[in-house]
Amino acid sequence: MINKLWVGLIVLGSLCLLVTGKSDVLNEQILSSGKATLELVMQIFPLMSLWLGIMNIAKESGLLSKLSKFIYPLLHKIFPEIPKNHEAFGFISSNILSNMFGLGNAATPFGLKAMESLQKLNKNKEVASRSMITFLVINTCGLCIIPTTIISLRILYGSEDPSFIAIPCFVVSLISLLFGLLIDRLWSRRDRR
Repeated sequence: MINKLWVGLIVLGSLCLLVTGKSDVLNEQILSSGKATLELVMQIFPLMSLWLGIMNIAKESGLLSKLSKFIYPLLHKIFPEIPKNHEAFGFISSNILSNMFGLGNAATPFGLKAMESLQKLNKNKEVASRSMITFLVINTCGLCIIPTTIISLRILYGSEDPSFIAIPCFVVSLISLLFGLLIDRLWSRRDRR
C-alpha cells in the first residue's frame, strides 16, 4: 500500500512539473537527490555503526541480559500472560533497550524474534494475542533516551546544539508510551467483558 502511495506521489509530482514546463527542476532534483542521499548515508553510517557495535558488545558481554533481568519485573507486570523466564522476555527487553538508545535498525531483529516467540505462545494463530498487541504498542511508541539518528541528522545539517533534542524526544516518547499502554489496558479490559 505504501509503495503504491509513494509511486503515485512521484508520478503526480513529475507530471505536474512536466505540465507546468519545469522539466529542468525535475532533472535537477533527480540528479541532486542521489548525491544528497549518499551524503546523508555517509554521515549517519559511522554513528549507526558505533552504536550497533556498542549494542553488540553489550549483548556479547552479557550486559544486555543483565539489563533485561533488571527490567524483567516491570515487563512481567506488562506481559502477565508470558510464562516466567520465557525467551520472549529477552527479545522484548533487547528490543526496548535498542529503541531506548535510538537504534531502530538494531531493534528490528529483536522485535521480529519477540513476535515469533509470542506467536508460539498464541493459542489462536489467526488473531494477535494481547501480549503481541501490547508489545507492538511499546515498540511503536519507542521510548527513546538517546535519539541517535535524529542527533546525527542535526549534526549533518549544522545544528548549533544537536543534542538539545534528547530531552524533548524522551518526554514525548514517554508520554506516548504511557498513553499507548493506558489505551491498551482499557481496550483489553473491554474485550474481556
